Amino acid sequence: MASLRLAFMGTPDFSVPALQALIAAGHEIAAVYSQPPRPAGRGQKLTPSPVQAYAQSQGLEVRTPKSLRNAEAQAEFAALGLDCAVVVAYGLILPKPILEAPRLGCVNIHASLLPRWRGAAPIQRAIQAGDVESGVTIMQMDEGLDTGPMLLRNSVPITPDTTGQSLHDALSPLGGRMIVEALAGLAAGTLQAVPQPEAGVTYAAKLTKEEALLDWTRPAAELERQIRAFDPWPGSFFLHQGERLKVLKAELAEGTGAPGALLDNALAVACGEGALRLLRVQRPGKAAMEAEALLRGYPLPKGTVLG
Repeated sequence: MASLRLAFMGTPDFSVPALQALIAAGHEIAAVYSQPPRPAGRGQKLTPSPVQAYAQSQGLEVRTPKSLRNAEAQAEFAALGLDCAVVVAYGLILPKPILEAPRLGCVNIHASLLPRWRGAAPIQRAIQAGDVESGVTIMQMDEGLDTGPMLLRNSVPITPDTTGQSLHDALSPLGGRMIVEALAGLAAGTLQAVPQPEAGVTYAAKLTKEEALLDWTRPAAELERQIRAFDPWPGSFFLHQGERLKVLKAELAEGTGAPGALLDNALAVACGEGALRLLRVQRPGKAAMEAEALLRGYPLPKGTVLG
């Protein structure tokens, strides 16, 4: 396979396996673009993104512009003389001059089966919605939000045990394998982009901390999916006596009652439809524990109403 001169544009840990795959395939990484370092931890120390940290460990040039809309940033990008740019969860909008600068354009690794779940949180929204599959789409980028024509699509199942973390961990290396295949096809002229169908478009809105609060008036099945989808972030929680208790695992249970009321002495909670048994819970500042262990030191008897 011919070696291509690439820019890599990504920020979170999801993006790192794709960069590793491109390096392993022998491509030349002219520059890596990532979001600027952000405050993190108790000391709020400026911390480089996972992509920046990995790229620097490999001796690659890293650029962290706050925007690509100014003429200077666009000129610096064009001066790289790229064959292609690979974009994975970068976090900045690419304006037209950036999209058009590489010889083969800009190619995106998106964690859904487009056109379903365009946008910021496709992994979590797919689980939350009860989809039976997810996957990765390699897409030729245009000026729209994940609207470009598709080069490759591969699916993976979503099972009753799939969490946001486990689906992330499945799709991240899959994207790395697929981008190597897609670039080979693009360079050889054997891979043609196919427009996305107009039917089936959905949008994966960005996750917020506010939606992590468990709303007991909703059906139990929806809440169980939310708990899995929001693991590890933003997590799902309920309030009780001023404490915020995080729910890490739950299952559907028998019984009905007023939403939020405990139906037994083993954390079965009545919901708007059905009931949910909380299996693994974490109190603030404490280790996560199984329900039985939690209840030994934190009584939540039948009839208690959770917030």
